[in-house]
Amino acid sequence: MDKVLSFHQGTLPLLISMPHAGLKLSATVRDGLVDQARSLPDTDWHIPRLYDFARELGASVVAAEYSRFVIDLNRPDDDKPLYAGATTGLYPATLFDGEPLFKDGLAPSGEERKTYLERIWRPYHDTVRHELARLREIHGYALLWDAHSIRSVIPHLFDGTLPDFNLGTFNGNSCDAQLAERLEKVCAEAKGYTHVLNGRFKGGHITRHYGQPASHVHAVQLELAQSSYMEEVEPFAYREDLAAPTQKVLRQLLTAMLDWGRERYPG
Repeated sequence: MDKVLSFHQGTLPLLISMPHAGLKLSATVRDGLVDQARSLPDTDWHIPRLYDFARELGASVVAAEYSRFVIDLNRPDDDKPLYAGATTGLYPATLFDGEPLFKDGLAPSGEERKTYLERIWRPYHDTVRHELARLREIHGYALLWDAHSIRSVIPHLFDGTLPDFNLGTFNGNSCDAQLAERLEKVCAEAKGYTHVLNGRFKGGHITRHYGQPASHVHAVQLELAQSSYMEEVEPFAYREDLAAPTQKVLRQLLTAMLDWGRERYPG
């Protein structure tokens, strides 16, 4: 495999993870996709651009280069389901609308998928684990923000229209309750936006696995409705008029997270 992730090391006790922003495909996956999947519709589009202020803020940032259609970095390596009902696995077989992802007989082989696990999934998680350990060693604690986005209407996965900001803390298990309250307050005060805590999206494998409040690692997932910053239909254009005010809220959320950390772990 060529470059499988990008990583920037910051100075603050905050790591932003972007596991579904990648667009690269292996040759086998590319050749096997059904026509409606070739535009990569289930990508967390433009997430690095939306969070382009994070480095200036001082955060560390890790982002996937490969598409979730190759391997889903927010699923456990044993592929145990994270959600009841319709969902996708470590090696996605369907699009978000429930239609098959691959043409008949053209899905990657088991051996190929083992290669994706070792050469794409593991380096990403090694990076997350090592950076969180480094941050905790330096600061005494670490904060993890898992950045996602999704179309606001997907009947196969959830009813109705998704709130704009979907915070997930694995039902309060991945971060301190006061941190979750602080983030909810920011969302509640953001005029023109809707939000929910631990609704349809409670946090995937990254949030659930690395969020260990008792060990001073606090993790939060944000699933952002794509209607808040882009066009949700092909060619999935970035909308600066929508994105700019949404970025302001994102900055407020990350700042609130950092402020909470300083108060919770003074000195």
